[in-house]
Amino acid sequence: MDKNTERIFNKLPEDMKNKLLKLPNKIITSFEEIRIKAYTDTIVISQGNEYRIDDKDSVTPDKLEEILNRLIDYSYYAYEDELSNGYITIEGGHRVGICGRVTLNNGRVHLIKEISSLNIRKSREIIGAADKLIDKILNIETGEISNTLIISPPKCGKTTLIRDISRILSNQGYRIGICDERSEIAGCYNGISSYDLGERSDILDGCPKAQGIKMLIRSMSPDVIVTDEIGKPEDIEAIKEALSSGVKIITTIHGENYEDAVRSAAGELIRNQVFDLLIFLSSKPVTGSVSRIMMAQPERKGGSNA
Repeated sequence: MDKNTERIFNKLPEDMKNKLLKLPNKIITSFEEIRIKAYTDTIVISQGNEYRIDDKDSVTPDKLEEILNRLIDYSYYAYEDELSNGYITIEGGHRVGICGRVTLNNGRVHLIKEISSLNIRKSREIIGAADKLIDKILNIETGEISNTLIISPPKCGKTTLIRDISRILSNQGYRIGICDERSEIAGCYNGISSYDLGERSDILDGCPKAQGIKMLIRSMSPDVIVTDEIGKPEDIEAIKEALSSGVKIITTIHGENYEDAVRSAAGELIRNQVFDLLIFLSSKPVTGSVSRIMMAQPERKGGSNA
């Protein structure tokens, strides 16, 4: 069992862990999600297929509460901000989605109680994931880095890709500032990254992107800022500030095609050709497949198919 899987399994109650360990090793090592719902068989999703664990009688609301407590090390206070967003990120960068009864404070979500379901999404490190793309992002002859936007549907490997891009550029000698708002890129635990992001990568963990981008510019003098899932107007303004400071940007948005990208919050930046490079990911034929690459330079408008 790989270290990432072991971290997740060790957080689960012993009876659930033992049932999961009865699955074929291929499924255990390649699973993407473990979906746990009250009085329902636990579902393991691996390579697009569902595998059921016969445990619906034992998955009570109390058991779900126990699992959540184990995942957060019995510290609601430490995870209060994340819980108000409907998820937590545990050691290793794994995200756990949470559903249940929402409690409000001044009209805003404060906490989720009476847990009804959990979705453990496994984060993974793939060293070399960006090897075939790095020559598009980095011009070896000039040392110039392209402002890069990665467009991808959920669960198609965009975070895995920017993680490896960060590692490669960092080890090439560039100072990388990583604004990791959801603790997914670096998977920090007690301030230490769970992944190899290179020796010149500085990580601002859990900080909103709009603030974090500005903080990194002012404090760490990065050559490149890497962040994930931009979407708010303030994110776009922060990116503009970074670019005007001479800092390169590598980031991602949700979408399936160019039309989705142009309609997104980043549409203005795309139309104005702020990004030199657009990379589109797909789950076909396998997760993380590059479906299209578009270069924004005038002489290469229209893009090329990967």
